[in-house]
Amino acid sequence: MDFCDSCAQFRNPPHRPRGSPAGRRGKYAGHITICRQNSQKPAERCKLVINAPIAQWIEHQTSNLQVAGSSPVGGACVCNRNAKEHAPKETATAGQNFNGEYQKIAQWQTRLYRDLHRNPELSLKEFRTAERIEAELSRLGTRPMRIGETGVAAVIRNGTGKTVLARADIDALPVTENTALPYASQIPGIMHACGHDMHICALLGAVKLLLSCRSDWSGTYIALFQPAEELAAGAEKMLADGLREKIPAPQIAFAQHVIVGPAGQITTVSGPALSAGDSIRIVIYGRGAHGSMPHTSVDTVLLASGIVTRLHSVVSREIQPGVFAVLTVGAINAGTKSNIIPDSAELLVNIRTYSTKVRDRIISAVERIVRGECAAAGAEREPEFTYYDHYPLTCNDKSANEIITEKFKAYFGPQSVTANGKGATASEDFSVIPDAYRIPYVYWFVGCTGEAQWNDALARGSVETDIPANHNPGFAPQITPTLQRATEAQAVAALAFLER
Repeated sequence: MDFCDSCAQFRNPPHRPRGSPAGRRGKYAGHITICRQNSQKPAERCKLVINAPIAQWIEHQTSNLQVAGSSPVGGACVCNRNAKEHAPKETATAGQNFNGEYQKIAQWQTRLYRDLHRNPELSLKEFRTAERIEAELSRLGTRPMRIGETGVAAVIRNGTGKTVLARADIDALPVTENTALPYASQIPGIMHACGHDMHICALLGAVKLLLSCRSDWSGTYIALFQPAEELAAGAEKMLADGLREKIPAPQIAFAQHVIVGPAGQITTVSGPALSAGDSIRIVIYGRGAHGSMPHTSVDTVLLASGIVTRLHSVVSREIQPGVFAVLTVGAINAGTKSNIIPDSAELLVNIRTYSTKVRDRIISAVERIVRGECAAAGAEREPEFTYYDHYPLTCNDKSANEIITEKFKAYFGPQSVTANGKGATASEDFSVIPDAYRIPYVYWFVGCTGEAQWNDALARGSVETDIPANHNPGFAPQITPTLQRATEAQAVAALAFLER
């Protein structure tokens, strides 16, 4: 029995009903498609196109089905009330061009993007965003489910085959926007400064494109919209809320990110695409005193200053040249008044690496230096270390990345794809989900800088200073062609593994 794709998205292996003719031999002989939408109201059930070999038997068995000759696997469902929406139509395949189909959704997608950009929400508070995603998925005939409070997933089943998962992050940042865009954030102090609003729209657009060409692919597509990437908490939250029990197990996963670069230029990376990230809160203890009597103190301000200087020597003196590593002391908090020597100080340290071995070595060096400096200063209490905001390494599967890269080149043209690009130094938690399933994944980048702005900055050698990057108050992705390219990239990647 093969339920209607548009209404139920549920399939079981086809089998011949009792009493039906054998029909032609082969996998789909005697195959029936039945729509369960409005199943309690027979007069409103879907009209169906079914395989010719069983047409006469069906005609005698039910008055709710309509014979329309031979059809492909499972036939094509057309709901009575929405015949135009569900009718068979010409579709794009991975070897053709989605452009014609994309133009039908371009205005909708741009409006959606501007709405999301105007209404950003912080991590774990993406309630309006999740509702908007659910509404759009429902309009497409899918059945979205809420996972992890503000996470959303939709499962699109289209026959047998592989199961792929595509993920978009959805949260914004505590940044005050300074772009002067007509659709700038209306929420004080909050901005989509990392492009997650574009990721949402691209994935929703990819769902639309894939639904438009269902006859060209077979398998299951999972669209997953993840909250709280900026806190490295959203992926874990969805898993904790039963993600693995609520969706089919995927065999491969995809994600993408908009970055500074020529708008629409895709960059693929073999191996590490994003760094592992770790934050450390370090509290050191000394002895407080009056500012006029420093000889009675163990000065934690002086101690913290010495620690910062020594920490900044770790990468340059303990890590092999050419091996990626970053150590940043982002904050020092100590004291309340100019004439008081404080008895404690706090340091916030951030580490980025592409290797677990390098990460462990840096963490060991940090603890060694802090403990050593405290001992040298005569501190009577051991320092405290609290580790938080851990981001795993995002390391692309080389084989899967090669497949995706070749598909991108074939579809977009070699000039639009930078293969074997460098990984980014930023971090994120996407890989938590495919790692939980122990499956390969591919993460790529899409440039979002307008042509004139990019060329001018490139000519001046000032790309890093003149073009606001992610997390900057002036970050403003160029909608065209970035949004179309990101949308089609998700669809092309899916078809690389789902195409018939």
